[in-house]
Amino acid sequence: MAKILITGGSGLIGTNAVDYFAQRGHEILNFDVRSPQNAEHAKYWRNGNVNNKEEYMQATQQFAPDYFLHLAARTDLLETKDLQNGYKTNIAGVQNTVDVVNATPSIKRALFASTRMVCRIDYIPKDYDDYCAPNLYGESKVLGEKIVKKANIIPEWCIFRPTSIWGPWFDVPYIIFFRIIQKNLYFHPGKQNPNKSFGYVKNSVYQLEKLMTADAEKVNRKTFYLCDYPPLNLKGWAELIRKEMNTKKIPTYPMVPLRVIARVGDVLSKTGWKRVPLTTFRLNNLVTNMVYDTKALQEICGPLPYSLENGVKETVEWMKTHTNRDSLAQPLD
Repeated sequence: MAKILITGGSGLIGTNAVDYFAQRGHEILNFDVRSPQNAEHAKYWRNGNVNNKEEYMQATQQFAPDYFLHLAARTDLLETKDLQNGYKTNIAGVQNTVDVVNATPSIKRALFASTRMVCRIDYIPKDYDDYCAPNLYGESKVLGEKIVKKANIIPEWCIFRPTSIWGPWFDVPYIIFFRIIQKNLYFHPGKQNPNKSFGYVKNSVYQLEKLMTADAEKVNRKTFYLCDYPPLNLKGWAELIRKEMNTKKIPTYPMVPLRVIARVGDVLSKTGWKRVPLTTFRLNNLVTNMVYDTKALQEICGPLPYSLENGVKETVEWMKTHTNRDSLAQPLD
């Protein structure tokens, strides 16, 4: 039994992490500006902002956690002008987290969330210090990683990069992927059938527990991609969702007209339309392989508790009782 402080515990990974650790008898504090999505988690929640260092420090030292899971972040891609202020939580909030962790002697290990978007989807980095962010959100997470790596953090620590995480309590963009399949609006793009290192969220929190408790030499000061293994096949995943939802066969459309539509979307995006359904960026993400090296993570975590089929089944069941969480006007990123 341990005391675990989770910042951003009202988000997708955070909600599942609170549930996972609470069920195992741990004492949880969710420090978040957002109230819990799961009403049963209200007892774990403290309304607080990681950008307010004083209240952040006070809440952490009062709780005196053994482990620290930093998930708080702005994760949308809508900011296009002001990196420092638009994504303040991802930069100044990380610096505050480093200071809070160093000032709290009870903490044994801190886990810092980053993102796979510190690199472009089609860019293969030389190492974990090689960056190629495709947007301001990715750039903000690069700066956050650099803050952690350059700081003299006293407890053990690691960085994890969630890839594309989906499952119960998810929101835009991946709930939209499920919804458009449900509404028979999804199509396979041409002959493209990429492999993707996506992650079912309940596998993700299992992996976080392992990163939290593994031997220091396997984890301390290291970086990991957080995703399932082996990678899923996009068409196969879509077909599993379709079958679970009992919808029509998914059609295939040729790439040439899709690229034309995506270019039109690029133009509309530049005029200020923030929720364009298809752009070149989104189409490229859809058809490009996205596979990450998970050997070190597999050595720590071993076999994952949920298969792809089980994850799809549980997610569809969850969606049946959570019907008002999305809008088809919102984009797939």
